Amino acid sequence: MDHLRHEGLGMTSQRTRNRLIQRLREEGIKNEQVLEVMASIPRHLFLDEALAIRAYEDTALPIGYGQTISQPYIVARMTELLLDRAKSLRRVLEVGTGSGYQTAILAGLVEQLYSVERVEPLLEKARRRLAELGLRNVEYKLSNGGFGWPDRGPYTAILAAAAPAIVPDELKRQLAPNGVMVIPVGSEQQYLTLLVRRQDSDLFDVEKLEAVRFVPLLSGVVR
Repeated sequence: MDHLRHEGLGMTSQRTRNRLIQRLREEGIKNEQVLEVMASIPRHLFLDEALAIRAYEDTALPIGYGQTISQPYIVARMTELLLDRAKSLRRVLEVGTGSGYQTAILAGLVEQLYSVERVEPLLEKARRRLAELGLRNVEYKLSNGGFGWPDRGPYTAILAAAAPAIVPDELKRQLAPNGVMVIPVGSEQQYLTLLVRRQDSDLFDVEKLEAVRFVPLLSGVVR
């Protein structure tokens, strides 16, 4: 039944997806690789059936456990920043698998993706969705996101889908020289932040970009 639901929506959703992509272009997203991958990923598959009808609105939506699927503009913006600024997308870490939507977008653009999530039911659901879509270049780990995944690092790029009050030192240490991190930072007021690790140095160039609103980066694991 679930498969039929996906099929039924999928037959009519490409036109709807194309309208979303046009809206993203109008909002300033320019990277055609990002737009092409987003046009190919059916966002309704990453939502519960009751919310699937709203899948192609440019808005964040709840996915349970106090988490959300990010607004498509923010997914596009963060992915575009990563592609435009990173010298390599060979090994990429995603902090906060969530629904798996951002994971699917990244998987279509990077060589190898490592994704960590602290809520086990969300992680398992995302893993199944990406397998159904045939995306095989992702490894998953149930973990406190602030710790990242040091065993698989260092990473040429890191993208975080939850906001710490300050950037965790543990994540900084896992970034390779010249590596790029895109992360929302702040508690009361959050800003999308770009960090670039300097070559042969523990110093970072930091750029504060637009105001955003993300769920907080929390510690602990939920089973």
